[in-house]
Amino acid sequence: MTKTDIDVDALYDEQIAPLTVQQKLRLIAKIAEELASLASSEPCEEAGRRSLLELEGLGAEIWKGIDAQEYVNQLRAEWDHRP
Repeated sequence: MTKTDIDVDALYDEQIAPLTVQQKLRLIAKIAEELASLASSEPCEEAGRRSLLELEGLGAEIWKGIDAQEYVNQLRAEWDHRP
């Protein structure tokens, strides 16, 4: 098992469960500090924010075979006939 393949349940049972409440709270605080530090130093995509450019090409199959100018002309014609 590599360092990244740690069995979290076994780790908890063996190392964390026996700790006192105060030790567990210190551990939680330490983990929270590390996560906050990591979150503030990571690029936007990793922090949960996404780039609008990632949407490029999505839904392209919907428009396959449709002439863009013809579609716009049809929409404009519909606007002219609205009350």
